[in-house]
Amino acid sequence: MAGHSKWANIKHKKAATDAKRGKIFTRLIKELTVAARAAGGDPDMNPRLRTIIAEAKQSNMPADNIKRAIRRGTGEEPGVSYEEVLYEAYGPGGAAMIIDMLTDNKNRAVGEIRHVLTKHGGNLAETNAVAWMFTKRGYIVVDDRLQTTAPGVWALGDCNGKGAFTHTAYNDFEIVAANLLDQDPRGVSERITAYALYIDPPLGRVGMTLAEARNSGRRVLAGERPMTRVARAVEKGETLGFMRILVDGDSEEILGASLLGTGCDEAVHAILDLMYVKAPYTVMQRAMHIHPTVSELLPTILGDLKSVG
Repeated sequence: MAGHSKWANIKHKKAATDAKRGKIFTRLIKELTVAARAAGGDPDMNPRLRTIIAEAKQSNMPADNIKRAIRRGTGEEPGVSYEEVLYEAYGPGGAAMIIDMLTDNKNRAVGEIRHVLTKHGGNLAETNAVAWMFTKRGYIVVDDRLQTTAPGVWALGDCNGKGAFTHTAYNDFEIVAANLLDQDPRGVSERITAYALYIDPPLGRVGMTLAEARNSGRRVLAGERPMTRVARAVEKGETLGFMRILVDGDSEEILGASLLGTGCDEAVHAILDLMYVKAPYTVMQRAMHIHPTVSELLPTILGDLKSVG
């Protein structure tokens, strides 16, 4: 069983990695094709193409894939034809927007964009309705170490698109400092998604959601407990919410957790730390936690896991 579990875990991780790499390669192929068609296939004469090639190499895309995408853009090789389209729009509250995208079907694309905007209180705008407010300055790629394609420039904070929280921004600083000053290779990919919403009751979230775990192809186990059965919550008269923990049934590692209730924004860190050391859930299940706290029920939840259909 141990060998089977190890193989199953490797298989799931490889499938997830391959799926992520496939999405990145698909996006890069489209961008390479469009850039080559717009200004030719010579990167020395096409700065945009040169930048995308650099990103493709950073993503370990095979050289043959890069060449085929460029040749497709210059018309030297057949394939699906993508074109760049730009839409002007107003978002919620009248916020001006420029939507720059690639598509192989403009009619379908405009219909989907209109649907999304309408659903969220926005609408498409006429040509030049908002374009005058924007000036295109360039295209900068940020890698896993937060180094950009602009020499000597590193991207920290919400500008890098890898997190928009204070704690992720500070972790960005730690990653850049480690790479730039300490020659200690660190990357954003090592980071586990974690955040809290300071609502009433507060929410603590780490790792995968239930939907993400189901879609990952893993054998998922879940444990859940309402806050009405948490002594600390009952004593405080704050029993709204629940606690849910997700576990990989083969590797026994914790995949994620959603804790909604009093004290959950603090209790969630016990789960986060266990996830970083990749310890099996049984470590926490067998631990003795202090009474009366919200965290004392985490081992109990892990002792009553059920298969997720």
